[in-house]
Amino acid sequence: MSDLKSFLFESFNLTAEFVDPVEGYSNSNYRVKSVDGEIYVLKEYDSSPKLTEYLQAETRVLIKLSAKFPQRFQEPVPDIRGEYITGFINKPGKVFRLLKWLQGAFTKESVYTEELYQSLGTFLAELDLELLNVWDKAIESREINWDLQNLTTLESKKDCIINTEIRKLTDYFFLQFRENVIPVMPLLRKSVIHNDANDWNLLTQNGKVAGLIDFGDMVYAPLIQELAVAITYAIFDTPDPLNVASVVVMAYHNSLPLREEETDILYYLIAGRLCMSLLNSGLAKLEDPSNEYICVSERQAIDLLKKWIQINPIRAKATFREATGQKKEKAENIEVSMERRSKFIPRVLSVSYQSPVKMNGAAFQYMYDAFGNTFLDAYNNIPHVGHQHPKVVEAGQRQMAKLNTNTRYVYDLLADYAGNLLSKFPDSLNQVFLINSGSAASDLAIRIAQAVTAHKNIVVLEHGYHGNTRLGIDISHYKFGSTGGKGQADYICKVPIPDTYRGAFRQNDGSAGRAFATQAQEIIQASASPVAAFIAEPIVGCAGQVPLATDYLKNIYPLIRRQGGLCISDEVQTGFGRMGSAFWGYELYGVVPDIVVLGKPMANGHPMGAVVTTKEIADAFDNGMEFFSSFGGNPVSCAIGKAVLEVIEEEGLQQNAFETGKYFLTLLNDLKSKYQVIGDVRGEGLFIGVECVKNPQTMEYYPELASFLKNKMRESYILISTDGPRDNIIKMKPPLCFSNENAERVVRTLDGLLSSFMAKF
Repeated sequence: MSDLKSFLFESFNLTAEFVDPVEGYSNSNYRVKSVDGEIYVLKEYDSSPKLTEYLQAETRVLIKLSAKFPQRFQEPVPDIRGEYITGFINKPGKVFRLLKWLQGAFTKESVYTEELYQSLGTFLAELDLELLNVWDKAIESREINWDLQNLTTLESKKDCIINTEIRKLTDYFFLQFRENVIPVMPLLRKSVIHNDANDWNLLTQNGKVAGLIDFGDMVYAPLIQELAVAITYAIFDTPDPLNVASVVVMAYHNSLPLREEETDILYYLIAGRLCMSLLNSGLAKLEDPSNEYICVSERQAIDLLKKWIQINPIRAKATFREATGQKKEKAENIEVSMERRSKFIPRVLSVSYQSPVKMNGAAFQYMYDAFGNTFLDAYNNIPHVGHQHPKVVEAGQRQMAKLNTNTRYVYDLLADYAGNLLSKFPDSLNQVFLINSGSAASDLAIRIAQAVTAHKNIVVLEHGYHGNTRLGIDISHYKFGSTGGKGQADYICKVPIPDTYRGAFRQNDGSAGRAFATQAQEIIQASASPVAAFIAEPIVGCAGQVPLATDYLKNIYPLIRRQGGLCISDEVQTGFGRMGSAFWGYELYGVVPDIVVLGKPMANGHPMGAVVTTKEIADAFDNGMEFFSSFGGNPVSCAIGKAVLEVIEEEGLQQNAFETGKYFLTLLNDLKSKYQVIGDVRGEGLFIGVECVKNPQTMEYYPELASFLKNKMRESYILISTDGPRDNIIKMKPPLCFSNENAERVVRTLDGLLSSFMAKF
């Protein structure tokens, strides 16, 4: 450091006792102590005209601030010529600045208290009040990677975030930034702001924020951006980040009043800063893997992003409005909403839970109601890869803006998607009819089977459900055999469900499956007409998530085919990797069907269904009567369906379903060993049923307990459902991004509820 000591003496007439390097992000910094005990920071930069222009502007700001607020900001020190930006002959291409050292401990090294958070808000407000009077063309024209107002310009570089779980979170908030922040940007107050009040730049004394260093990220930007950046770092590693953020907001507002349009986007700005931090860390690691300073807050940013997505944006907005005394928005009362709904929507369209949930938004496995609450969704299997997955949403948005038509025109997406989908099937299943729902798919599958075989009889399982069309009801014992159903049609042959928990045969070693198949054979042979098809779900959902007995399909499929019939697997609920150990449910049983029915998760909530079959069957169905679906296979649906397949692959969601499902079932079985009212835990992957019984020996149905658990879980902000012929089965089939932590929360809450329920007896 002798060169720098010489430089300091020659340029500043400063005799240095020592010059020690200090970590920095984009430039070199040195801590300097003079022989007379004064401490300074020497900053070294790569020289360029543009940078020099900015450094001169920054110096002007620091001179103004240090004069107004002594000891709060670093005072620039001129060289012997009166210049603040100085070159050094021994370091060509470099320029230097000397600043006075500020006393205090970094907030990163301080104990966080409410007083500290309040002082942060007040400190920033006082700073920004002064900066509101600053205008400088060098700052206003500045463009840097850390300017939050330009967040979306970084999106093209998001692949530098290698972790797919984190990248999907950042993608989601990029999408929300475009939807919620960009439209209001023109309405926001703009000012020169520090733009980087993080915990390594803020200094404390006596438990309060007392100073701020490093104006290297100063920009001309929305005023609220200053607060968003500071809050982001202030709430790292806090158990209740929203509450802490509100303390800072309130203190800031008391000195510099905020406007509604500013507080209303603060939630998204904080998320945006987290995404920006992670993305810039990823870029910096690619450029310089050895620089640990650039990634110093990466872990904290990831942890906070995971917490932040669990906060309902409505709650965040209300919290910030309350902190500033602004008028709070009120959602329409649920009773009023239900009354309005009932005027136009028939009663037969029921709602879930004794206290219905009024939803407003969702993200992955979380759903946001209209009153600021966040629900963990352990129930909805339609948003297969997660609610509002950004890749799926954007695929639909892009294609909707480009082209949407029908299959009578030629467009590449139809063949592209069909090829991607069929690559998940064995070679024999190589033709696909694209339609709009699982119900329509079941209907078409039966129509194909009856047309191709010239037979009419359909063999169905007890308690099976295959859709809401007229034909779908006919083949669904769950519907035709229940209240309001018209009973079994004459062309329907119903056989017992091969249930090894409640059925006639209970040894699930293959013997029960064979016995159930023999039982079905006797019923089929007693029928007067030959069979067109046998249709079954691999795990019968509406029966209460009942897996088919081992070897049942291996025995009944050949039986159906000997009758001249076709075998149909209804994969509407079980397909697309939900089983974990298999992509399709039928694979669990070592069989290959003739026709596969798809729906629900196929397009993550966009209406889409399909029938997959062989070329021989498809050709036989081509009997002169054209098949056409107005919306089936349209470009938008194909783009969305293609995105869903890609997300399953990219994020390893089938493997996650396997691992999380296995863990979930283990936790539930532990619960079963603790409470005799749990008669059975069953399922595969993330398709799980828990049967409630009054007595484990008699297996008496316990729908009252199932209803209690469902509704009490709803009160605990966890969504599950009930099903089964007696509605005594807890049904859980969450989005495939469900985590072990989510499973633990579900089981922990169930445990508490079961304990309180059993204490009454």
